Amino acid sequence: MAEKLEIGVMLSPRPSADEAMKKVVDLGLRNCQVHWSAGSGTLDQAKELRDAADKHGVNIATLWSMPSGRTVWNFVEGPTTIGIVPAASRSERVLQLQESARIAGAIGIGSITTHLGFIPEFPGDEDYYGAMQAVKSIANVCLDQGIEFWFETGQETPVVLLRLIEDVGTGNLGINLDPANLLMYGKANPVDALDVFGQHVKGCHAKDGEYPTDGVNLGKEKPMGEGRVNFPLLVPKLKEKGFTGVLAIEREISGPQQIEDIKRAIAILEPLC
Repeated sequence: MAEKLEIGVMLSPRPSADEAMKKVVDLGLRNCQVHWSAGSGTLDQAKELRDAADKHGVNIATLWSMPSGRTVWNFVEGPTTIGIVPAASRSERVLQLQESARIAGAIGIGSITTHLGFIPEFPGDEDYYGAMQAVKSIANVCLDQGIEFWFETGQETPVVLLRLIEDVGTGNLGINLDPANLLMYGKANPVDALDVFGQHVKGCHAKDGEYPTDGVNLGKEKPMGEGRVNFPLLVPKLKEKGFTGVLAIEREISGPQQIEDIKRAIAILEPLC
C-alpha cells in the first residue's frame, strides 16, 4: 500500500520566519513551501528560516523563488513580464535564481521552484531557445548543489513543459503542479494534464480556481471545493503516477478567512491522501 501523502501549506517568511513556521504547526501540519524573494533574500535570512523550521519540526519542501522586477499576472502584459522568458529581464533573473539555488543548497532544502513564464509553443522560437538555455544554466547550478529545479504550472501548456524537460535533459528537473493555475490560465484540465507530465510532478499547490471568462484576465482563484479542480480524482491520479511529495495548500488571500479556507482544504484533502 502506498504511503499516505503529506499535507502542507504555502507561506511567506514574513513578518518573521519563526512566526511562519509556528503557523504551520498551529494548523496541525509539518510541511510547507516557502515563498522566497530571489532578488533580495540573503543567506543570513535563509539560515534564520532553517533555524525556525528546525525549532518547530517543519519540513520545507521547496524554496519557491520569485525573481525581482515588474510582473503582471494577466494575458496581455504577462508574456513580457513573467519569469525567464522575457529577454529583457532574463539574464538578471537567471542570476537571482542561481543564487536561490545556492542558498537552498546551503540550508538543506532539496529544490527551488519558480514560474518560467509564457514559454512559446513553437520550439524554433528564439524565446523558447533562450528560455531553454536559461533553465539549463539554473539547473546546472542546482546540480552542483545537489538539489532539483521545479517549474510551477501556469503560463505553459503541459506538452511545452514536457518538451522543455526533455530538451534541457539535466535529470534534476520537475514540475510543481498548481492545478488551479492550469485552469486559471486556460491551459489544461489538471487531471488530464497528468497524462502528459504526471511522471515529472515533484511538488503540488493544492489550490482551486476557475477558467478565464475574458481575454485579458486570469480565471478566479477559489476556496477549495468551490472551483473546478476535481481533487477526488486528482489526488489518486497523482499517486498512480508515482507522486510522493507534499500537497501544499495555497490560498492567495490574507487574514482570518485565509486560515479558515486552509482548514477547510485540510479537511477535504485528508481523506484523499
